[in-house]
Amino acid sequence: MAFLNKAPKAYHNLKFLNSPVARDIRILTEYKEPLERFKRYKINHTIVFFGSARTLPRKAALSKLNDVKKRIKESKRKNPKLERELKNAHINLDMSKYYEETVELAYMLTKWAMGLKKPNKFIVCSGGGPGIMEAANKGASKAKGFSMGLNISLPFEQYPNPYISPELNLEFHYFFMRKFWFAYLAKALIIMPGGYGTLDELMEILTLVQTEKLHKKMTVIVYGKEYWDKVINLESMAEMNMISKEDLDLFKFVDTPQEAFDYLTKELTENYVIK
Repeated sequence: MAFLNKAPKAYHNLKFLNSPVARDIRILTEYKEPLERFKRYKINHTIVFFGSARTLPRKAALSKLNDVKKRIKESKRKNPKLERELKNAHINLDMSKYYEETVELAYMLTKWAMGLKKPNKFIVCSGGGPGIMEAANKGASKAKGFSMGLNISLPFEQYPNPYISPELNLEFHYFFMRKFWFAYLAKALIIMPGGYGTLDELMEILTLVQTEKLHKKMTVIVYGKEYWDKVINLESMAEMNMISKEDLDLFKFVDTPQEAFDYLTKELTENYVIK
């Protein structure tokens, strides 16, 4: 009598696990697997950096600028495309200061956190990709400390940077599960210059704080007032009664790594550091 081959168990059936009907299972794994990992490494407090994936290190930005200048010099006629590239290269070089300042701030915060007595443990956390995210992990790595990267699978831009601690390198499919872990562990948020994603993350956290859906003290730093004043006018929202004047106190503008460091360490010490 012939027997059929055994069918795979449901939890080994990749076709099923990747199907729409198993979406709730996949969502649950993006909660349970990180939770187990954070418990294993005793991760309870994070300092989260948000910012653009497109921000270049100064060395890379300067190299691109010099390359465009060289091509313009070699060009025998006026080239509008090269002129646009030159303008963008100058902008990228100017914005690269935020990459370097992120490295410096993450380094300072990691050194400070490593000097605290146990069980205090504040870990730098980023979105895991390039740009400002890379800079945050790079600063922590430079200080020889752990850092976390909560990466998201995207068709462009996003890949894990090399400075994340391998034990804390996570990959997400669902944006909302990634956002949950950003908010759940964070005790401080540092918003560097960025685009749609950075604005989304800032507004989501501010909304959670404003509506008291986060039952903890969250210190929010908005870094680079010159940039953010051009992008969004929160004072006008208050003047037009779209938010309360008091809502402007939910965050603080800062312009230097030292200013950010002094404010963050003061707030974190007051609210979370166990003496």
